[in-house]
Amino acid sequence: MFTRVFGKPKQEANAVATLDKLTETLEMLEKKEKVLLKKAAAEIEKAKEFTRAKNKRAAIQCLKRKRLYEQQVEQLGNFQLRIHDQMIMLEGAKATTETVDALRSGAAAMKAMQKATNIDDVDKTMDEINEQTENMKQIQEALSTPIGAAADFDEDELEAELEELEGAELEEQLLQPATTAPAASVSRNGTINFRHQEETVLRISIDMHSKLDVSAGQPQPGGSNFIP
Repeated sequence: MFTRVFGKPKQEANAVATLDKLTETLEMLEKKEKVLLKKAAAEIEKAKEFTRAKNKRAAIQCLKRKRLYEQQVEQLGNFQLRIHDQMIMLEGAKATTETVDALRSGAAAMKAMQKATNIDDVDKTMDEINEQTENMKQIQEALSTPIGAAADFDEDELEAELEELEGAELEEQLLQPATTAPAASVSRNGTINFRHQEETVLRISIDMHSKLDVSAGQPQPGGSNFIP
């Protein structure tokens, strides 16, 4: 376990050091390639000079050295290709290792959190919350319960008294002259009290018919000889 834990930074350092070493080698090969290309170009110029001087043998030797330089340049190119390939593989392996380490750390953190909060603790916490909520409801109900004289009032008697007041108010509205019909009284529970309204209208109608009957039985001024 300790080897795995303490070995990760060392492995990462080794990967970085290896990449640095490959980069340095690649730069060295590129510099060497440039030098060989310059030497090959110089041999070509020498071969031209010997050709102009009619020194065929010396010109051929220059071309041979030029080909040797070109072979070395080609070999260096292969070396550089191999190093590039190695660097790409190493960088990919490093990224893979870092990804796996990150996933492993996330899994360990998740496991630790699950140990810190197990299902039993969650159930216990929810039970405590429900208990406190129920206690608060009981306290609120106890505080809202009427006490003293208000607790002795009969709700049915209060409802009946309220209906009487509403009926009296409706009668006053019907007896007063108005352009609109009197509105029906509304009881405390929101229903329209049509019983009081019908009784009041019937009583007013009987009174009006009685007055009309009395007026019809009285003689007109001047009797039948009355001339307007």
